[in-house]
Amino acid sequence: MKIDDAAARLEALGNRTRLQIYRVLVRAGRPGMPVGRLQEKLKIPASTLSHHIKTLVSVGLVSQIRESTTLICHANFDAMRGLVDFLAAECCADEIGCRDKQTAA
Repeated sequence: MKIDDAAARLEALGNRTRLQIYRVLVRAGRPGMPVGRLQEKLKIPASTLSHHIKTLVSVGLVSQIRESTTLICHANFDAMRGLVDFLAAECCADEIGCRDKQTAA
């Protein structure tokens, strides 16, 4: 992952509301969650939710699929794993004698 992509994703998750949205979608798992249910669960106005989801979609952390008249949001688990892997990729790289050294690709 490029550092600019990681920074954009971390910036998006740095907002309390977006982090709440993302955590709810992660908990929902692969089936995702309809936007209306997400709004009910978080108790935020539709326009606010739409604004924050748009940001999460733009950095690749969330995707949306329309099923008939329902818009379903899904956490992008590959993007989440990629971000976590990026953050941990160089764990202990400068520690002398560290056996579990990793370097970023």
